[in-house]
Amino acid sequence: MDVVSQTVQVQGVRTHYWSAGEHGSVVLLLHGGGAGAALLSWESTLRALSDAHRVLAPDWPGYGDSDHPDIPYSTAYYVQFLAALMDKLSIERASLVGNSMGGAIALGFTLQTQARVEKLVLVDSYGLQALAPFHRLSYFLVRIPFISNVTLMMRSRAAIRASLRAIIHDPKAITESLIDKALADARRPRSGWAFNVYQRDEIRWRGVKTCYMPRLHEITVPTLIVHGAQDQAVPLACARQAHEQIKGSQLYVMEDCGHVPMLERPDEFNNAVAGFLS
Repeated sequence: MDVVSQTVQVQGVRTHYWSAGEHGSVVLLLHGGGAGAALLSWESTLRALSDAHRVLAPDWPGYGDSDHPDIPYSTAYYVQFLAALMDKLSIERASLVGNSMGGAIALGFTLQTQARVEKLVLVDSYGLQALAPFHRLSYFLVRIPFISNVTLMMRSRAAIRASLRAIIHDPKAITESLIDKALADARRPRSGWAFNVYQRDEIRWRGVKTCYMPRLHEITVPTLIVHGAQDQAVPLACARQAHEQIKGSQLYVMEDCGHVPMLERPDEFNNAVAGFLS
């Protein structure tokens, strides 16, 4: 099934998204932060789900081929933007599959408007922990202009390989092709800038701004939690606690896997998600 590039204007933001499939229920694939964008995260999943679903993967504002407006990016901003995007595309109800930051956005949207969510898939989701890794150090690093600017300028193959090693557990999954794709995204103008703004908003002195754990018991839509056992960004314990809080949820742990299982072991990941959505 072909993956098609499309754009739409949402709240004055030129918003790019990828689509595949023409029949079945709608599935929205929501990418995480960093320098990446939708296709880097979801190309394999777009194709795998397209036989049974209409699948869309948007580039968030500040990422990929979408506009990069100078605004205060936050979880709340992206939650309301997702609602506006669905309205613009005449999508009344959809299943949400969110990785990392995308998972937090999916959670926020679900808690706000459960009637518009058919099923929820949380993939190594942010929004399940009270503290970031190395929290106090992270608090200072995201606020030091010199450090932030250096991070944005890290566009070499070596830097990309190192950043992938931080989120992918199996070194064999870091192929030259994956590095090429990540490097292309990283070299886009202002790549990584929106995530830097987002992190400054999220990482507060006493904890992260977005932690939905106290409200997870409110979720009633069918939920699948997919989590890499070796995720260093969001510990597996967070996923286990979320599974306990969301009544009727399913937990699928991917062993020997890190923060982005759809990239590290795409076939296993896609089969798990396709089975749940069906």
